[in-house]
Amino acid sequence: MQRRLVLAAALAAIVLSTSALAQGPRYRFNQTNTPGWTLMSAEERAEHQKKMLAAKTYDECKAIQEEHHKAMEARAKEKGVTLNAPRYNACDRMKARGFFK
Repeated sequence: MQRRLVLAAALAAIVLSTSALAQGPRYRFNQTNTPGWTLMSAEERAEHQKKMLAAKTYDECKAIQEEHHKAMEARAKEKGVTLNAPRYNACDRMKARGFFK
């Protein structure tokens, strides 16, 4: 009985990992790579992620990123807080992972 459970769990893990690979490269946006993360609503975060993932080229990604940074700088200034810099550049990482040429 326990052997069947282990086998079923292993099979499920294989199926899930295979379907994730079939979806292509993935990228996760969060507070470490998105300036202003804490200044945005969940809807704004989702919209920003959608825009970034829709970028077809590195230059388009950088333009979206620049526009976002300016908007978040203004919002941070308005609220009297300091905007944290990202630990790494999302567009550079996305390019390295094959999102665009």
